[in-house]
Amino acid sequence: MTTKPKKPAASAVPPNARVIQLREVTGEPHDVTRAKFSTKPETAAAATTATFNQLVSDVDVNRLVEEMNRQTKLVHDGDLARAEAMLLSQAHSLDAMFNEFARRAALNMGQYLEATDAYMRMAFKAQSQCRATLQTLGEIKAPRSIAFIRQANLANGPQQVNNGVAAAPRVETSNPTNELLEASHGGEWMDTRATGTASGIDPAMAAVEPVDGPAKRGG
Repeated sequence: MTTKPKKPAASAVPPNARVIQLREVTGEPHDVTRAKFSTKPETAAAATTATFNQLVSDVDVNRLVEEMNRQTKLVHDGDLARAEAMLLSQAHSLDAMFNEFARRAALNMGQYLEATDAYMRMAFKAQSQCRATLQTLGEIKAPRSIAFIRQANLANGPQQVNNGVAAAPRVETSNPTNELLEASHGGEWMDTRATGTASGIDPAMAAVEPVDGPAKRGG
């Protein structure tokens, strides 16, 4: 009795499928590792590039991820050569779009005004994006200088600026009538002022005779 050869088991992943390989991290849950890897900009960029760029349609997507990681590391290390080349290439592409839309607008001019207007609008948009791309490239090549000015706080309270003539400084004067000079000694309050001499300006007030209060009242 002859037996038919068994068919090979169907693979869970088709051989022509583009599958990103995930490297497990020791001690880290699989879902956490997958979430981190899936949200990496390099992973998303590789998937997008594989979809839109026909030149890499048959390239392993994992090699694209590795290349994206390499380019990111170069930028982190200060090498912006790839970024400059990318911006300049995009400027050339936008300029090509501008010229093509302008050409199509010219072909429809005079007969199909709506088509002419649509193509001219797209041409101007491409021109504007081209200008912005070249401006960004120029700022990368020659960054703007930024001055940091530190302001000194010279006063704790509010400050006032007078644009007129400066007023004379105020002179603090002491008012003896508002001051009380006292000294405490042995729990008693003493008058520390020096004894003054009688003035001879008013003779009538120079001397005062003693007055016997009870005798006066009794007389």
